Amino acid sequence: MAPSPVDVKEAREAHQVSPPKPNPYAATCPTRMALDRIADKWTVLLLGLLDQSPLRFNQLRRAVEGLSQKMLSQTLKALERDGLVARTAIATVPVTVEYAITPLGRTLAQALAPIACWAGEHIGEILSARQRYDLQNAAKAASFAPPTSMRVGT
Repeated sequence: MAPSPVDVKEAREAHQVSPPKPNPYAATCPTRMALDRIADKWTVLLLGLLDQSPLRFNQLRRAVEGLSQKMLSQTLKALERDGLVARTAIATVPVTVEYAITPLGRTLAQALAPIACWAGEHIGEILSARQRYDLQNAAKAASFAPPTSMRVGT
């Protein structure tokens, strides 16, 4: 008697080895690629916009101040490659390209939204800490500077 398809499937599953659990602290862990994508400021901003509605390239470019056309193009291609954004070309003259968030991208956008809120809520504290740090380190640097008469070129 031949084994049933269910028996064959169960046998295969019983002999499959599970991949090791990801360890992002290991240099060779592929999850570091995902963390690189997630930690990119342009990724955070673009996914936040696309989570609201699909947008065309130039709409995205206008919405994010300081984002160059080249960097927008590179970021969108990377997001598309990672399955976070879908690109749709619409047959118009000239061709219109629209970007929309994918279901996978939406899960990331929802995870990043609280981080963006945190940044907005705590930026004052961060700026104050930076100012204190810069003042302390400027004072330290000045205390180690050679007298003016010993400086080269004076």
